Amino acid sequence: MKRRSLALLVYGNAFIIGMALMGFEMLGSRYLVPYFGSGINAWAGLISTVLCALAFGYFAGGTIVDKFPSPMIMAGAIFWAAGYLMLIPASADSVMQWILDRVGEGPMGILLASSVLLLVPLSLLGTFSPMAVRLLLQSTKETGRTSGLVYGISTMGNVFGTLFTTFVLIPELGSRAITYVYAGILALCAMSFLFAPKKG
Repeated sequence: MKRRSLALLVYGNAFIIGMALMGFEMLGSRYLVPYFGSGINAWAGLISTVLCALAFGYFAGGTIVDKFPSPMIMAGAIFWAAGYLMLIPASADSVMQWILDRVGEGPMGILLASSVLLLVPLSLLGTFSPMAVRLLLQSTKETGRTSGLVYGISTMGNVFGTLFTTFVLIPELGSRAITYVYAGILALCAMSFLFAPKKG
């Protein structure tokens, strides 16, 4: 029973965190557009930053969870990501303008701006999947199925977050309000792991 409850908690959060992760990537484009445009260069910077952030998160999450296999570590990473998102709406304009003035609107400026927006919170969220797999595993025989479920559900969340943010949330709420919404959702996800049952 405890194992099933833990699995439901992890898989549910995998979808929600995946949704928030890609939803905020779409929001990242809205923060960049007034300063760096919406062309292919801006999207190349955003996508590259997201992929680097996920790579960092996967490496870090896998390393950390082998030493500290606890839901509390997972909760901490999600909570800090939420906290970072909370700071963005109030600071994004001044930071983007500073980068534009000092670095310019070329590739370096785009990459720096994308990194400031996305690298930290998405790296923290990227730690979730390898941590989740490690916490759910009961034996090595389950590795393939468990990892497939975690990454598959997370990717479905990515798809939903991309479409729902783009076609529904942005037209209705605007980028800054959605950023606060996603920060709040992630904070709730982090809190849910404070009550996570132990494996068994």
